[in-house]
Amino acid sequence: MTTGDTHRPPFVDAHFHLWDHGVLRYPWLADPAQAAIAPDYRIDDYRRETAAWHPVGAVHVDAGAHPDQGRAETDWLTGVAAANRLPGAIVARVALDRADVEDELAWQAAQPGVRGIRHLISWHPRDASRCAYDRDLTRDSAWARGFALLADYGLSFDFHGFPPQLAGLADLARAHPDVPVVLNHLALPILSDGLDEWRSGLIALAELPHAAIKLSGAGFIDPALDPTVLAPIVDEVIDRFGAHRVMIATNFPTDRLAAGLDATLSTYATLLSGLSDDEQRAVWGRSADRFYRLGLDL
Repeated sequence: MTTGDTHRPPFVDAHFHLWDHGVLRYPWLADPAQAAIAPDYRIDDYRRETAAWHPVGAVHVDAGAHPDQGRAETDWLTGVAAANRLPGAIVARVALDRADVEDELAWQAAQPGVRGIRHLISWHPRDASRCAYDRDLTRDSAWARGFALLADYGLSFDFHGFPPQLAGLADLARAHPDVPVVLNHLALPILSDGLDEWRSGLIALAELPHAAIKLSGAGFIDPALDPTVLAPIVDEVIDRFGAHRVMIATNFPTDRLAAGLDATLSTYATLLSGLSDDEQRAVWGRSADRFYRLGLDL
């Protein structure tokens, strides 16, 4: 399947971002390393870039606005969705270790499009450059309390972190089966680190029926998008989770730092070409539709 292929199953983008510097502040986009993606990226830009792939739904995941602007981002996106019918769901930002976490979760859960929460908690024991925090918050009691509260508000959790954190996440997820969890970006396997920690974490989470994973971020694993490099990883993810718990996501515009959208999605299509029709329908759309409760007829 390639760009514009009419035989592709309906596509739900399980993870994309919008930003508008006139509305919100994005400190991370001030880094010169992000210059290629730093300009405003609004819903019209997203529709234009994905037009040939005909997304029937899309999930907006928190775009790294200033930590004080979690509510403001949701308010803005709610307006975008009302005017454009996208995004179909919002994954909002709430720091789960904040003292007033319950108030924040209650407010977000009351907004019409919010289905889940993401809190970027990246940490690595051997590489400080990968750390958003000085400790692994999956092992932090205050953060675990916030995580547990997600169940009270019917919210899922999007996990963005590194393989050494997967064991802690698995312990939390096992203790809270009423909090659906989805791993972002293939759970960030870093080939130069080896795959042992990634694989053991993947196995632990795949055993939990309320855990899922996104097929996204492949360009950061291999910027050449070489199927021979990526296939073993993607195949293992699908083998362990099953197609019904794997969902394709563009992660655009962020993934443009690694590769273009057409190249990225065409590579995913190639990697999935051996799946059955039902499996393809799951990965391309049904898994995201179910996880994020989009209510689409796929």
